[in-house]
Amino acid sequence: MTDHYAVIGNPISHTKSPLIHGLFAQEARQDMQYTAIEGPVEPDTAFADVVRKFAAGGGKGMNVTAPFKLKAFAMADERSERAALSGAVNAMKFEGGRILADNFDGIGLVRDIEINLGLPMAGKRVLMLGAGGAARGALLPFLEAKPAELVIANRDVAKAQALAAQVAGRGAVVACGYADLEAMGRFDLVVNATSASLTGDLPPVPPSIFRPDGMAYELAYGKRLTPFLRLARNAGVRNLADGVGMLVEQAAEAFAWWRGVRPDTRPVIDRLTVPLD
Repeated sequence: MTDHYAVIGNPISHTKSPLIHGLFAQEARQDMQYTAIEGPVEPDTAFADVVRKFAAGGGKGMNVTAPFKLKAFAMADERSERAALSGAVNAMKFEGGRILADNFDGIGLVRDIEINLGLPMAGKRVLMLGAGGAARGALLPFLEAKPAELVIANRDVAKAQALAAQVAGRGAVVACGYADLEAMGRFDLVVNATSASLTGDLPPVPPSIFRPDGMAYELAYGKRLTPFLRLARNAGVRNLADGVGMLVEQAAEAFAWWRGVRPDTRPVIDRLTVPLD
């Protein structure tokens, strides 16, 4: 019997998830169907109603994208530690009438950086720009990779400080404002997790944060050279990356969680990659 999965968001027409999971299912020989659902934003309970109807109809799991990650978190019966820290959910599994929830964005990002792009984070100086949902989801996986130092920089310093305080004792993590970066030297890895990833704006950071032999990583994907990546390139950084690998790797984590087998991600990343230049 074919098992049913879906991604839910609003808008949803842009999603690559059905393509990605369809390719995974073919490669792993899994009998499953994966569809996209445009979830209702209003009334407030409509999202939960759609999820419960999907589960009641035999659905096995769902991916969750904007703007529903917080609502998915709220309705879950059981959450992973990653999801609990981020306060957001990007994958659900339905078992025995219960909703299990996780957030694979951060682990997908780390796998892309370390495995696909070949930059082990252990012992490196890492800078995360932004302290919103994307940064929160990545925090634990980043610290588990054991960087020498993880700096969280945000326009609202108090927000960055609050986020750092939540993981006190998990690793060397520091919070600061963008204005403080000039004095903090260069970083081996700089990740743009700000909303500028989506709007095409440039976070107010100095070019002095980049090491030419380091890496600049933009969470947005398929947008070629964003202002952030252009800033990094102009600062001499040779290793530039966007978030297409993260997109595929987090999908593979969800697939493995649902199906018990992890698909090969390389062919799918190659298929979806848009040259930056």
